[in-house]
Amino acid sequence: MISQVLARVDGVCGELVLRRAGRHHEIIANGVFLMDTRNGESERLMVRAAAERMPPGRLLVGGLGVGFSLREALAHPSVDEVVVVEREPAVIEWNTVYLGNGPVLADPRVRVVRDDLLTWLPTAGRFSALCLDIDNGPEWTVDDGNAALYGPAGLDMIADALVPGGVLAVWSAGKAPAFVTALTERFGPVETLEIPVPRGEPDLVFLAKSQA
Repeated sequence: MISQVLARVDGVCGELVLRRAGRHHEIIANGVFLMDTRNGESERLMVRAAAERMPPGRLLVGGLGVGFSLREALAHPSVDEVVVVEREPAVIEWNTVYLGNGPVLADPRVRVVRDDLLTWLPTAGRFSALCLDIDNGPEWTVDDGNAALYGPAGLDMIADALVPGGVLAVWSAGKAPAFVTALTERFGPVETLEIPVPRGEPDLVFLAKSQA
């Protein structure tokens, strides 16, 4: 199927391209496929699993993507407020102009923050859940700067941003043994959910809980 380029911009992390392939849309970052609107099962599972395990309160979505995570968060009764942190203005614009998510972003329970999660989170207060989908995985980051989020200092920052009993959920397109080890050392037991995909290894969601 021939893809049509709808938009191309120089983003914070490099070149971003929005393509349409049939009735679906795809976002490409620096020539690497990032996400599309075809399924979203693993993104929805990430948020649903976090919401089911968290104390009632506000949930943070790191990375707007194509809106699957945000929609899932708004559907769960434990979620009072959703804060979406997205550093690429074009992604926010494309969700409104091309992807049909304007009404979702305008929901009064939603707050969209245009910022880098690593610099914004330390002063953002505390959350009942953090759902992170800003990379293809802890060991396959969109840019080198994001790697700090998955190391000891980044996990300390995340722990400080969670209420007692709060949940961290991290999406990954592949296995990340070093990250799971670091996560276990910081939070304790880690739950890993596998989501089959049409081709290749399953998507993964790593879940950890802040200690009371």
